Amino acid sequence: MTSTFTIGGDLEVNRLGYGAMQLPGPGVWGESRDPEGALAVLRRAVELGVTLIDTADAYGPFIADQLIKEALHPYAANLVIATKVGFTRQGPGQWTAVGRPEYLRQQTELSLRHLGLEQIDLMQLHRIDHKIPLSDQIGELALLRQEGKLRHIGLSEVTVDEIEAACEFAPISSVQNRYNLTLRTSEQVLDHCTANTIAFIPYSPLAKGTLLTDNARVARTAQEHGATRSQIALAWLLKRSPVTLPIPGTASIPHLEDNLKAENITLTDAQFTALTA
Repeated sequence: MTSTFTIGGDLEVNRLGYGAMQLPGPGVWGESRDPEGALAVLRRAVELGVTLIDTADAYGPFIADQLIKEALHPYAANLVIATKVGFTRQGPGQWTAVGRPEYLRQQTELSLRHLGLEQIDLMQLHRIDHKIPLSDQIGELALLRQEGKLRHIGLSEVTVDEIEAACEFAPISSVQNRYNLTLRTSEQVLDHCTANTIAFIPYSPLAKGTLLTDNARVARTAQEHGATRSQIALAWLLKRSPVTLPIPGTASIPHLEDNLKAENITLTDAQFTALTA
């Protein structure tokens, strides 16, 4: 299993990253319940070798970004900050896609400011706004890339057809869809990314814990490896394709450390097949 992947041909990252969605308050809204703990988790992630941190302007909004900056700025040369734009927030657990070009530009400028960056390594369209032509949405991100404010462009929650349509307006370096051992509606998308060497960033890689309590095969494989169920679920994602970059998120250092040990687990082909079935 290759432990690194190169996003867009020039951003090498360790394949097991960290997602910052759990750092703001309940419903991904407002201040963190434990700001000092959040800062400690971010710093520990980097100490343990994480080189890909995923965030979004909508996380808080901007709470996760501000925590990342406070914890890690100035950033290590090998640290890639991936963020997202295109979702508005009206309250806890409320999300509305907005893809107007002027809004995408405004939020990109704010992301640069809150993260303390001159260029965002990877900007992903958080959701396609179907009220706005896709050419306008990807076109604005392409303009920002030409201006040097973005390095690479990605998508989130898309189909293969939408990826191909977006590629008409700009190179697409990543796709972030919900995907895990028990929810695999994005199989065709992952296969497309694998064939085209596009980074596939599966969010909710642990299915919010449900696969850990309900899946007997995960429990049995964990026992065989002397591992936790979380580690087995992440190891399965790493073996599923060389382009998968799981980003398990947590506000707990023990959970973080547990998750990152998954990189040391190599599933046998028989174990992988049994889990997949």
